[in-house]
Amino acid sequence: MMTATTEDDVRRAIRDAMDRLVAGEPLYSDGKLTIKSLAEEAQIKRWLLTHRHTDLQAEFRARIANTDAPPALVALRDERDDAQRRIDELTADVTALQETVHQLERIIQVLALENDQLREGQHSGRVVPIGPRQGHPQ
Repeated sequence: MMTATTEDDVRRAIRDAMDRLVAGEPLYSDGKLTIKSLAEEAQIKRWLLTHRHTDLQAEFRARIANTDAPPALVALRDERDDAQRRIDELTADVTALQETVHQLERIIQVLALENDQLREGQHSGRVVPIGPRQGHPQ
């Protein structure tokens, strides 16, 4: 870790680290845009950012928010958004199909009841039951 002699040296080290991280050219950290990586990049203890130099922490977060994401990250976000859109479409399709299945189940139950009634002779002369009647071979 850095043993800076003055607050100005620490603040300068933090700002230089911000520049390197935002530019994607880290020297001492993994390059992630996090406070932990910023502290590693500046070679200072993280508590200096989270407790003493909170203004620089906020500045870093603001810079990240206003920085264009790397092309690979943009591509991944687009891919994720497309996948989520597809999931939403498929979920809607499955829901609609489930509703159709339930409706068809109800229709089949009604038709089965009507067919049973017809087989038992409870029908008018115009309706013909489906399938063979009991006691009457086809």
